[in-house]
Parts: sequence; structure tokens; C-alpha cells
Amino acid sequence: MSKDIFSRVAVIVVIAVLFLSSIVIRLFSLQIVNGEEYARASMNRMVKTVPLKAERGDILDRYGRVLVSSQITYNVEISHYKKGKKWVNDTVYELILLMEKENQEFMENLPVSELPYTYTLPEEEVKAYLKRLELPENLTAEECISELKKRYEVSNDIPEAYHRKVVAVRSEMELRDFSQANPFVFAKNVNMNVVTIIKENDRSYPGVNIMTSYDRMYPEKVSPHLLGRVGLIYKEEYEELKELGYGFTDVIGKEGIEKVFDLELKGTDGVLKIEQNEYGKITETEVLKDAVAGNDLILTIDLDLQKKAEEALEEVISNLRLTIPDVGGGAITVVDVHTGEILAMASYPDYDIETFEKDYAKNYNNPLKPFWNRAISGTYAPGSTFKILTSLAVLEEGIAEPGDYIYDQGKYMYYKDYQPTCHVYPANHGYVNVSEAIKVSCNYYFYEMGRQLGIEKLNEYAKKVGLGEYTGIEIPGEEKGIVAGPEYRKKFDKPWYPGDVLQASIGQSDNLYTPLQLSNYIATVVNGGTRYETHLLYKIKDYQTGEIKEVQPKVAEIISISPENYTAIMEGMRSVTEDGTASNVFQNFPIKVGGKTGTAEVEGTNNGLFVAFAPYENPQIAISVVVEHGEHGNSIAPAAREVIAEYFHSGQEEIKEDYEKFQIK
Repeated sequence: MSKDIFSRVAVIVVIAVLFLSSIVIRLFSLQIVNGEEYARASMNRMVKTVPLKAERGDILDRYGRVLVSSQITYNVEISHYKKGKKWVNDTVYELILLMEKENQEFMENLPVSELPYTYTLPEEEVKAYLKRLELPENLTAEECISELKKRYEVSNDIPEAYHRKVVAVRSEMELRDFSQANPFVFAKNVNMNVVTIIKENDRSYPGVNIMTSYDRMYPEKVSPHLLGRVGLIYKEEYEELKELGYGFTDVIGKEGIEKVFDLELKGTDGVLKIEQNEYGKITETEVLKDAVAGNDLILTIDLDLQKKAEEALEEVISNLRLTIPDVGGGAITVVDVHTGEILAMASYPDYDIETFEKDYAKNYNNPLKPFWNRAISGTYAPGSTFKILTSLAVLEEGIAEPGDYIYDQGKYMYYKDYQPTCHVYPANHGYVNVSEAIKVSCNYYFYEMGRQLGIEKLNEYAKKVGLGEYTGIEIPGEEKGIVAGPEYRKKFDKPWYPGDVLQASIGQSDNLYTPLQLSNYIATVVNGGTRYETHLLYKIKDYQTGEIKEVQPKVAEIISISPENYTAIMEGMRSVTEDGTASNVFQNFPIKVGGKTGTAEVEGTNNGLFVAFAPYENPQIAISVVVEHGEHGNSIAPAAREVIAEYFHSGQEEIKEDYEKFQIK
């Protein structure tokens, strides 16, 4: 080996020895000198992956105006921190103090008041809550607090005035399956002062982190029953939905459109890697997989019309309340007669989605039931609005011709043991044909026609126009209603008498239908006999591709109505608003309207009903208005008038022309 080569090898060996020596020294320092310190730091540092929440899709009206959107918010989140129950209690207590100081709400739903402890919800709701916590259902409110204090080991270090609040949060943590893998969202959408205080005081709030998320925003404050709400998934819901890809920290639709189309709206979560220090604080984050936002839903609802329907309904009820002490709630529904699209659907009273949890007990205990969607869940005797159906059936079955007259004797005396009267008795309407009978709402005419027709045929036509049938609306809670007849009576072992058909033919007896069914039934008649399934979903916009998928109208039934019969019914409904039972409401109204008033007998003041369509020459929309204890249809018809005026005189055409240019998010 040459001297030059030997020198080079020697240099390499020396470098290698020095490098290996440095490694040995470093390892000695790590394992021997500082081994305990580094081991403790390593044990206290945790790296894990968590879902990176996707932005939920927007919900828009038919012209692209936003009904529900999402915005980035800051949430206070408690991570599992292995310090025992006392640490959790102390942390919760400190956070409650901070929230109270900053006037911020926090997550708790315990149905127990502050001292003195009493339950804030009805008995069945309380029992359901206690059952979820695996507590005896017969506990008093005070015993409930006592049991929870024992379970969560709440000590007297925390002032007694805060015991109820602490156990309320702790029980919510339990119900939401708080664990090392599942942090608890203590407060949502907190202000920047809370964010700053928690971030700048790491050791005062161990295990507490500020996380960004998305919260739902409701810029227009309309349609709570229709839109629904979202909320954190409960473990019972997670067990049902996990096979569909849901996680245990997901926000999901709880009611309405938000629930039915949750899979379209929710998007796909990404993956976030987080590193936490020994105090449970997040020190580093890294996005491993981006989230994909949900799709946008475009509804059939017209925002302006929806607002007007809600305003008009509230106004007419408020006015009636001045003279009718027992007036209740009500509903308005508006459908497109050529598609079944629901243009507006209002139920009064309603509630504020954004303060749902805060106001829950108050709204639940409200005797007018704000959570109840009367438009699809309320069933009402249709009263004289049903006479349009009876007219259609007797004309189409040839029981009567449009020009046939009968004489109203005031009292119907066909049966010896049952002799109902016309509503003007002891007066009478004299000779009337079908159009005039609709105009003056002559009970006698429809008693005679109903008797000749028979209950089977009456029920057959009721089904054809969708009465007693589900309408097709997508949101849950729809009632099917009741078609009066022997089949229904059999369920209760009660007889059906021949005279019962008389009451059925004028919309009384056992007949019960929803306001939406009434609108769609009128739409079916005035469009010439095509019944469409009602629907709220208009279009879906794919977030990734921008592609818009349209929902096509679905035909549920077709009735072949003869032109003569159609004209007779239409003329009758037109005369109701021109010189009949609702003429005072539509006097000098610039739009020709067809309608029918209704009064349904119930305990207390009668219910008021009104159905209508417009315009008369070329029907576009059908409307129903129902007000509990509204006295009669004429009293509530002004609400329909206001809705019709809004539809035809609010720049609709201008909006429609601009629709194609409207940029939907």
C-alpha cells in the first residue's frame, strides 16, 4: 500500500471513530444522565390524529338566496387528561366561571333548575333523560343532583351554588362519551376574549384547547320547522350511523331538511395530526388530508313568499286574539299547482333555531307547542273546504249535472232519526246547483249529494286527490290524516250509520287532514286532475364538480275531469271570493282568486279554514290556511290574500330572469 493511500485511510478511520464517539456520548447523555427527564417528557407528549371537520353545505331558496350557511367559529374543547375526576370537576368549574364572566353559553341540558332544585321538563321527558344516565326514573330533582354529585365526586371545594352546573356539564360529557379518543366541546362559538384568556393561561386550563369549527348561521330567521337544526351526535345516534361513515364527534342534522339530507350536506372530513404536551395543550398540528365541503341544497321555497306567509299568519292570529280568547296556532301552505313544489310553509308559533337549547324548556312547556309543525303534523276537520271534493265526486260519477238544481228546505229530513240542518236554518238557500252550492256553502245540497253518492265513492275520490294519503314531502313528522268511513270506525269497534255520510260530505264526521294535504288537493282539482307529490328539494349542487342536479316532479294520480264539471267547480270557487262567503276579503282585489271558506266544529270556538288558488284564468298556486279556534274561514282569508299579493307583485319575474346569472356558492 502506498504512503498516500495509507494516509487517506487513516483520516477516514479517525473521522469514523470521532463520529461513533459522539453518538455514544449522546446516547449516554440521553439514557443515563438525562434519561429520566426525557422519558417523562416523551411519556407526557401525545401525538394522535383527529377528524378535520368539513364545512357543511348551504341551504338556499329557489332563487339562490341563503337560508342556512356555515361560518368558522372558535370552540372550547376539553381533552381527556389523566388527572382523575377532581381535575375534571375543577376544570369544568373554572370554565363555567369564565363563561359567566364573559356572558357566554356552555354545553349542558340537565332538566333541573338552580336552587331550589325542581325539574324543568314534563315527567316523561325527565324519565327519558334519567334513563339515558342509568338513574332511577323516580328520583326527585334534589335526589338527581345528589346522585350525580356522588357519581362525579364533586367536593365541597366547589361552592354549592355551582354544584348543579358542574354535574350538568359532567352528565353531558358522559352522554357524549367523553374519553381520550373523544374530547368534549364545552362551549361553541365563543368570543375572542375567551380565546385569548385560555390560550394565554395554559397551566390555568390544563387539557383545555381552542379548536376551530363550523357553526350554522341563519341570516333570514325563517322556516325553523322546515329547515330543522343540527347538533353534536349522541352515542346512541353514533351506534346507528357509524356504518355510514359517521364519527363520534360529528355534528349531524337533528330535524327537518338538515336531517333528511344530512349525507348530502355533511361533506367528508379530513385528517388532522395534533401533538399535545404534558398539560394536554395542543402544541403542533398538521393537515394530513384535506376536508371536502358538503353539497349545497336549493329548495323549492321562495324566501319572500315564506316571509310573507309567516308574517300574514302571525298577524291574522294576533288580530283574532283580540276578540277570541281561545284562538290557537295555525298554518299556511303554498304549492305550485303544476309541479307539487312547496313555495311556502309556515307554522305558528315557531321558535328560534339558534337558541333552541337555551329556550327548550320554555318552548316545550308552551301550551301552543312551538315545536309542532302544524303544516304537516296537525290534522284538522276540513269543514266546508271538503265540499269541493264532494262536488267533484258527484259530478264525475253522474249523480248530478252542473245545471241540476235542488231545493234547500233548510232541514234535511230524509232520515227520520237524524235530520241535520243547513247553516242558515231556519232560513234556506232556495234552489241551488253545484256552483251556487259552493258559493253559499249550502249544507243541504251536499247532504243530498253525499247520501246519493255513498261513502265508498266519496272515499275513493278523497284518496284520488290525496286526502288521507302522504303527500311525498321529504321531512319527517307528516301525518297521514283520517278519511271518515266504516273502515276507520272498525278500528275502534264503532258502527257506521247511514246518516254519517251526511256529515262526512260536508267535511265533518271523522275527517282529519293536514294543511299541506288541503293545498295539494285544491292544486289537483284546479290544474285539471293531476296530483303531484309535494316536495321541498329543488336542486342539488355538487361541491366538487359544480354540477347541478334537478329534482323532477312526480305524478301520484291522474283524474280525468270533464271540462263541464271542471268549469262548474271553478265558477263556484270564483264566486266565493266575488260575491260569496269571502267576497268582503277580496273586494277590489286586482287578482282574480278562487277559494272556499270552511268552519269546523271543535270544542270551544270553531276552527277556521280557507283554501284558494290564483289566478283564476290560469292557476299557478294553491293555498290553505288553518287557524285553531279561528271561528270561520272568512276571518282568516286575509292571510291568503296577503300571500297571493306577495306572489304576484314582488318582482318575482325579475328575480326569475336573473336566476341563471345568480352565482350559487
